[in-house]
Amino acid sequence: QSGKPLVKDMFTDLKDGRKLLDLLEGLTGKPLPKERGSTRVHALNNVNRVLQVLHQNNVELVNIGGTDIVDGNHKLTLGLLWSIILHWQVKDVMKNIMSDLQQTNSEKILLSWVRQSTRPYSQVNVLNFTTSWADGLAFNAVMHRHKPELFSWDKVTKMSPVERLEHAFSIAKNHLGIEKLLDPEDVAVQLPDKKSIIMYLTSLFEVLPKQVTMEDIREVETLPRRYKQECEDGEFNMQQVSLEEDQGSSRAETPSTVTEVDMDLDSYQVALEEVLTWLLSAEDAFREQEEISGDVEEVKEQFSTHEGFMMELTAHQSSVGSVLQAGNQLVAQGNLSPEEEFEIQEQMLLLNSRWEELRVESMDRQARLHDMLMELQKQQLQQLSDWLTVTEERIQKMESQILAEDLESLQKHLEEHKSLQSDLETEQVKVNSLTHMVVIVDESNGESATAILEEQLQRLGERWTAVCRWTEERRVKLQEIQFLWQELLEEQCLLKAWLTEKEEALSKVQTSNFKDQTDLSVNVRKLAILKEDMGMKRQTLDQLNELGQDVAQILGSGTASSKIDQDQEELTQRWDSLVQKLEDYSNQVTQAVGTVGMSQVSQKTAAETMPLKEQVLVKQSRQELPPPPPPKKRQIPGDSEAKKKFDAESTELLNWISKSKSAIQATDIKEYKKMRETSNMKEKLKVIEKERVEKSQKLDELKRSGHFLLDQMGK
Repeated sequence: QSGKPLVKDMFTDLKDGRKLLDLLEGLTGKPLPKERGSTRVHALNNVNRVLQVLHQNNVELVNIGGTDIVDGNHKLTLGLLWSIILHWQVKDVMKNIMSDLQQTNSEKILLSWVRQSTRPYSQVNVLNFTTSWADGLAFNAVMHRHKPELFSWDKVTKMSPVERLEHAFSIAKNHLGIEKLLDPEDVAVQLPDKKSIIMYLTSLFEVLPKQVTMEDIREVETLPRRYKQECEDGEFNMQQVSLEEDQGSSRAETPSTVTEVDMDLDSYQVALEEVLTWLLSAEDAFREQEEISGDVEEVKEQFSTHEGFMMELTAHQSSVGSVLQAGNQLVAQGNLSPEEEFEIQEQMLLLNSRWEELRVESMDRQARLHDMLMELQKQQLQQLSDWLTVTEERIQKMESQILAEDLESLQKHLEEHKSLQSDLETEQVKVNSLTHMVVIVDESNGESATAILEEQLQRLGERWTAVCRWTEERRVKLQEIQFLWQELLEEQCLLKAWLTEKEEALSKVQTSNFKDQTDLSVNVRKLAILKEDMGMKRQTLDQLNELGQDVAQILGSGTASSKIDQDQEELTQRWDSLVQKLEDYSNQVTQAVGTVGMSQVSQKTAAETMPLKEQVLVKQSRQELPPPPPPKKRQIPGDSEAKKKFDAESTELLNWISKSKSAIQATDIKEYKKMRETSNMKEKLKVIEKERVEKSQKLDELKRSGHFLLDQMGK
């Protein structure tokens, strides 16, 4: 009716207490706050609030605690719901008549009303709330007495029990507005459920005329003790009923409770022996439990084990009570000899004392386990708080330090950070333990203690999260700096080596005193290759400058930034110096070409020796002057095929060198910096290295062929 989701599984959906609070809100008409968390602590707080509201409304609960509902104890959850039904449906419906008659037993009033309503029907004799209703006549009689126009009584008497029950429930729904809370098949049994019958009869009592007098009450009170006891005790024992059935006891009616059965001595002794056997094993199990540990995880395990033991005690409590009740009944019947009566009294005294001793000792152990567990968990919380304080101070000190002045100091910071991460991982085990804290909420500590504990846990959780976040962010930053810085230094070393190689190559270039055209052509070609290499390598220098600026900006250290700037300036100066030398050498070779004469040097060779700014002028002059006559070729006395082969192979080798250099110099430092992946570059270098080994052999062969050709030319 409230529009909230329906309960699909009674034992699962009620565990967190929120739906129970919704139910009580509807019954009391008062808003009840609920905790929305999903932890056991939130569930216990909600269920304990339910129990508190029930207590405030004078709803009697026996042996039902918050943990029973949170743990999904079927028996006690049903007991809680029955207490709510009994108070708000049964007693609430009867509160006026109970007040008028000055009666407190609602079941006695309900039985009196039923007997008064069915008195004119000779086939109906209602003595209890179980077996008297199994044949369906009583339900129909109650309604026919007050609403005879609805159906024919004679027709009902000819039906089967299931048909009568179906008929009664249908009439109640269609004409009285009472939902079919019961199934005929569940009532037409040897021992119907008492609570279900009472609940349904209460619905009939609410809509039908209510006329109960003190004479009706006294009539119920004068019923045989075994029948009226049901109204006072409200419990039954299937085991004892079945025992009497097995023994073939004959009686006019089948009562619904243990007290309705004329208990014989043999049945009592069997039941007593079974309870004592269980009690002995329970005592042994209790004695075998280990001493309470000082380790928090072990105490949690002990607490959980003992909680299961306590649930077993609760489950067997009714069995112990039934045996004690049966013993009292045997004594009250007066059919025992003095010796038998004395023996039974001694047995009950022994059973009760051993049960109470075990119960008290178990509750004491539970309390001690709880106290120890709470103390150890408080120590854990304090230890974590102290550790966080020390770690936060440690972080502040690390933040105040200069990030790094060089790679060596950066490595020290990384080692220091690894130590912090290791400490975090060690502490994580304790933090995980705290996430599974066991908290028992009872009347002694209440909601305030739980709220304080939750607030403390929340603050520690926020501090822990902040430490973990800072540690991870700093780790990423340090690793990024290390990667970029190492990459910068490696690239600087490679560029320095490359500059050294080119400086040496340039120093070997001859700029004058050429022997002949071939000598001039070789040196011109060397200058041309150097120019081409410098053009392709220029991008690497620019990228290194950008990478150096990125590293200096991340470091934020004046010393480190100055050192990086100094290294970059040194590289730039060497580069500019090499460019200038190359320009000077080109000018000198150009002058040498002019000295030797254009007739002896090919146009291509001359173009290669000129500075770039002069090559444009040469192109213009070519359009004005007629082409020079071809130079006379010197005849080489030797094999002309060998010369052709040498030219072809040398051209092929030079092309490979140019291609390989272009591939190496085309590698983009920025791309590798972004991708953090060098596998492709390594593969390319492996291929070039493999080819270089093969070309080395070819180079040696070319050298030998060249020397041979030079010797031939000299002759």
